Amino acid sequence: MIRFFAAPIAAIALLSAMAGGTRAEEFDSRDIMGGGPNFFRGGSSPIPRTTVNYNGNYAPGTIVVNTSERRLYLVLQNGQALRYGIGVGRDGFRWGGVHRITAKKEWPAWTPPSQMLARRPDLPRHMKGGIENPLGARAMYLGSTLYRIHGSNEPETIGQAVSSGCFRMTNDDVTDLYSRVSVGTTVVVLNN
Repeated sequence: MIRFFAAPIAAIALLSAMAGGTRAEEFDSRDIMGGGPNFFRGGSSPIPRTTVNYNGNYAPGTIVVNTSERRLYLVLQNGQALRYGIGVGRDGFRWGGVHRITAKKEWPAWTPPSQMLARRPDLPRHMKGGIENPLGARAMYLGSTLYRIHGSNEPETIGQAVSSGCFRMTNDDVTDLYSRVSVGTTVVVLNN
């Protein structure tokens, strides 16, 4: 049994040594084994997830999306919140209101709505879930709207206004948020 694991571990050590210098510092064996920082191919967010002081009047567990800041807050206890960078709707596609998460899906399939297909007839009519899917690793569906909080394989869009109204997060961040909330969670979208 020990021999079974020895070869892969030796190969990883050899790759690390061969990488040399700064490259060796960037190497993470979890990338090969699964679960490392590049596992979701979504890259890291240009806006790191962080815990911040938060003075809103929302109950812990509430998600507050601030479209002008391009940030999503998960309200915690004691006047704090987890702050995530997000991509928001481009001009003409931003919206506000209060909804609840009505469904959560891992590696969701994507069917572009008819409004999007009218604008972009080149899009596929349906795409099964997976790493190439534009909804990314997780999606949380918002009420009866067409909108979601979902992952993205384009981390460069985080902090930008590029979507058709959905809120994009890196796959790492959306997976983290997904694990912390449940169906029924209140989502407040501020469109200042």
